[in-house]
Amino acid sequence: MNKNLILIFTRNPELGKVKTRLAATIGNENALEIYIQLLEHTKKVALETPYDKQVLYSEEINTNDMWEANYFQKKLQVGVDLGERMYNAFQGGFIDGYEKIVIIGSDLIALESSDISSAISNLDDNDIVIGPAEDGGYYLLGMKKVPENIFSNKEWGTDTVLKDTLVDLASLKYLLLEEKNDIDTFEDIKNIPFFNKYTI
Repeated sequence: MNKNLILIFTRNPELGKVKTRLAATIGNENALEIYIQLLEHTKKVALETPYDKQVLYSEEINTNDMWEANYFQKKLQVGVDLGERMYNAFQGGFIDGYEKIVIIGSDLIALESSDISSAISNLDDNDIVIGPAEDGGYYLLGMKKVPENIFSNKEWGTDTVLKDTLVDLASLKYLLLEEKNDIDTFEDIKNIPFFNKYTI
């Protein structure tokens, strides 16, 4: 077993249930197509790293999909909100014996394997590593143990998540990575050449 773990939070790719804000502009079919492309990119990035990898599904575990079981452990997200789901995922990883754990979302075309490697290496000298998102949340979170309250009392999906999280980390040593843009709305894709098919 590797001592480092990547947690990948993903929604089951179902028509009309993913990227709904994006779908409001470009339609459900195109939104689903983009989400699958984002999943493929996330998979590629994860496979470029030497760490153990765990995919956590939002609704149900798919045993026959793009996440091959010989590379990716498969689990279900457990909890009533995103914070509780992330807490349970981290705690499960630490209980399993991992020393450093990094969680990433599955909606960043800008994510690179070097972002994950940087987070893992910087945990040698920091308690927490965070990849801030342009929308006020974060696209990556790495830690060696779960700080108290880091996942509590947050308005998930709003622009206050990162700010409130940093308040909770005031007594700890943390590092911020480069800010990146995750894909939620048409505004997020309109200037990215990769998505020209949907914006021109």
